[in-house]
Amino acid sequence: MKMQLTRMVLIGIFLTFLPNSGFAETNYISDVLKVTVRRGPSTEYKILAIAESGQRAEILKRGEDWTLVKLDNEKEGYVKTRYLVPSPTYKIQFEQMQDKQKTLSQQANSLLEENTQLKDENKKLISSLKNTEKSLTKLDGDFKDLKAGSAEFLTLKTKYKKVSEQLAEQTKKADRLDKELSKVELNQYIKWFLAGSGVLLVGFIVGFSAKRQRRRPSLI
Repeated sequence: MKMQLTRMVLIGIFLTFLPNSGFAETNYISDVLKVTVRRGPSTEYKILAIAESGQRAEILKRGEDWTLVKLDNEKEGYVKTRYLVPSPTYKIQFEQMQDKQKTLSQQANSLLEENTQLKDENKKLISSLKNTEKSLTKLDGDFKDLKAGSAEFLTLKTKYKKVSEQLAEQTKKADRLDKELSKVELNQYIKWFLAGSGVLLVGFIVGFSAKRQRRRPSLI
């Protein structure tokens, strides 16, 4: 219990001296045109600087009437506490909103341009897709025709091979018959030649015999 109480006291002391450390609180000059920053907590002290509305001020020591602050230019001095507000002034908020609006407008314009480009690309893709579909349809038809033609070609090839084999066989038979026929014709020609030669020879012999018989009486 004592340990917890001790820790709470230490945390309280730490928070008490926190504004004077490096983690000082930040306030803003309120919506007043100009505020004097003085050397001490009174109007009798010398003016060190003039802080304008919306300027950042780091709280070094907060007082009820006067607060010690550090400006962005590292100058330190006292300003009226009532002129300090914890959030940016309406002017700063308005300027920030203007900057955000400008940034959003630029982003919106970029998005519009990107959207336009995407629409153009989408149109090109749709057109390309249609052309691709047409090409695919044509290729599918050509493939089917080729497939059907291939089946017919294979059938015709098989028939052609069969007919070619039959033709080759018949050609061999024809050659063989032609050779046999040539032999038969040659034999027939030889027989005819021999028969004719025999007839001529017989006729020659007969004629020669008859001629000799006619000549014999004239020699006696």
